[in-house]
Amino acid sequence: MKSDKISEAVVRRLPVYLRYLNELHKREVTTVSSQELGQKLDLNPAQIRKDLAYFGDFGRKGIGYDVSYLIEKIRQILKLDQRINVALVGAGNLGHALSNYNAFLKDNMKIVAVFDAHPAKIGTSINNLTVQPMEELERTVRDNAIRIGIITVPDFEAQNVANQLISAGIEAILNFAPIILKAPAHIRIHTADFTTDLQSLAYYLDNGKEESAHEETQVDG
Repeated sequence: MKSDKISEAVVRRLPVYLRYLNELHKREVTTVSSQELGQKLDLNPAQIRKDLAYFGDFGRKGIGYDVSYLIEKIRQILKLDQRINVALVGAGNLGHALSNYNAFLKDNMKIVAVFDAHPAKIGTSINNLTVQPMEELERTVRDNAIRIGIITVPDFEAQNVANQLISAGIEAILNFAPIILKAPAHIRIHTADFTTDLQSLAYYLDNGKEESAHEETQVDG
């Protein structure tokens, strides 16, 4: 099935499956059922089967999924079986943390260039990468076949950085700035919004206590 017919929700669940399958592989578990996956990941087994069925028939009735084979197939689906070079713009604290994140190396996604506009940061080193000026972005993206850009700059600079990345030939952007970016339809943008995630988590604080209190009130009544 063509990828443009598959929902973003399905694609976002694939890395979740992959992470747990890798854990099973490390423990030398060879097969796993959709029921087991569902229990561990708090997902409906039918949803897991449906998600995977979009891409092929990977399971065997009565046996489940071969862990190594499914890891290989999901990596292929997510294009993690090929080298994907990444550029990061913003050499602040978050940029440092992301540049040192080993997960990029494990899945063939590697940050190969870091950029910043601040003169004091240019020429400094992050994870064996020298912070480059923005003037070198277009040439570096082209010379290194960089396909993904990460933005970790303040919100008032983010759109300009996105424009520069897109102009340089970037195909997708992971945006950490708290702003909605504008881009052509063929550019994929995902925004990691810490504020929204924290605020949504706050909703669930003490919800269990409130529900228990509500139930006790109904019983007393």
